[in-house]
Amino acid sequence: MNKIKILIADDHTIVRAGIRQLLETQPDFEVVAEVENGREALEQAIRLQPDVTLMDLRMPGLDGVQAIKYIKAQRPDLHILVLTTYDTDADIVRAVDAGATGYLLKDVPREELFRAVRATAKGETVLASSVAARLMGKVRSGGDEMLSAREIEVLILVSRGATNQEIAESLYISKATVKSHLIQICNKLGVSDRTSAVTTALERGIFHLS
Repeated sequence: MNKIKILIADDHTIVRAGIRQLLETQPDFEVVAEVENGREALEQAIRLQPDVTLMDLRMPGLDGVQAIKYIKAQRPDLHILVLTTYDTDADIVRAVDAGATGYLLKDVPREELFRAVRATAKGETVLASSVAARLMGKVRSGGDEMLSAREIEVLILVSRGATNQEIAESLYISKATVKSHLIQICNKLGVSDRTSAVTTALERGIFHLS
């Protein structure tokens, strides 16, 4: 029997140990490595080429979303299943936009986790029911198109008081591109200025001030 090779990326040792112990109850699963940050996840995913990488989002150094982007850029055939405690719109959109195959929350029942890992290994999209509901809610809400990961990044920098020039330098894009993003953001949120865009996004839970 060909086992599903799994890489676990989480910055909490006890969480990794618990996930590993749970997964190893299944005869068709094999945990090939554990890592504690996004940079290690990137290195080990490229080196080991697991069938599924279980990726937490909030990790020191390189976070989960950045790790997903870099992994998918080098190996688009690798499948990544986000397993996290965070389910804000910003987290979900950034992870999916980066190339995550699926998105689960850590309170998921064990059998659902097992099914998700098997489905992810086949390249099937798996979303926690609450996550799917949030995404569908945004799709169905008239005039409230989903912001892209880049647009959310721009909006977060705006909320911190960054100028267009500072945003451009931070994201390595042109000022014209920043302006284009801001226009799209305002159109999608149905507002007329950047301050209202930030306020509306915060009210809707698209991102949270840290």
